[in-house]
Amino acid sequence: MNPTPGSPDAALTAAAEAARTAYARARAAHDRATLAEAVAEGADGTPTMRIDRIVEDAVLRALEPHHVNILSEESGWIDKGSEVSLVIDPLDGSANGAAGVPLTAFAGAVAIAGEFTEAYTVWLDTGRSWWAHREVPTPYRTSGRTELAGAALSLLRPHTSVPGPAAAWWAAASRAARVRILSTTCLEAALVAEGAIDAFADACSDTHRLVDLAAAAVMVTRAGGAVLDVRGRPLEFDTDLTRRWSGVVAATPQLGRELAETLRTAADTATAGS
Repeated sequence: MNPTPGSPDAALTAAAEAARTAYARARAAHDRATLAEAVAEGADGTPTMRIDRIVEDAVLRALEPHHVNILSEESGWIDKGSEVSLVIDPLDGSANGAAGVPLTAFAGAVAIAGEFTEAYTVWLDTGRSWWAHREVPTPYRTSGRTELAGAALSLLRPHTSVPGPAAAWWAAASRAARVRILSTTCLEAALVAEGAIDAFADACSDTHRLVDLAAAAVMVTRAGGAVLDVRGRPLEFDTDLTRRWSGVVAATPQLGRELAETLRTAADTATAGS
């Protein structure tokens, strides 16, 4: 680990570089159908695409010399007996990557004795990166927006087969000035941190795992924003990848609370009436 924080931790950097190299090679070597093929079941119980497996395997190899614990999307918890753990999503936006849509990211956070200290996100298709440490001033500033009305939102796609999330999605979208669906939580969180969008949310579908939100917990809060859960569940270090959150990543705590309340109220009302 870096004794004096001033740049990304060496393990985070090695993991990100390995992810970007493996991603580029996988895209060059395989067609879309091959990359999208389900080849295993991940630690969170969801299918693992071939492109996920290729990228994560490369990241795990790159991390072997660093002797840190690893919590990764597909392999789950790898205990090295260290006080230091990396919580990583080697390839966020897998479906985008397999299809050739250039919206994918590596994201990782360092946890020391269970406390998140720094985060690093890399846009794999471009190499653009964001780094934040809780003890280092950051150049990133959120938009500072405090109200949902007129906000620029990014949302996970609505789960229209379930009344609660669909209603929640529309309740937020109908109050916003602009809505985007990018399908890459880690990249969208970085865009909140730098003020490009006002907020990002999962509309009550409990889709997010810790690997999706850990980097945002450091980066966005350091930039003046907030990361919370629609149901008020704390975002904390946990090696169980079956735990889920409906994450809200917002430019300010005020906007985060309003957005969470809007989503929760609409979902509960729809569910009660179904």
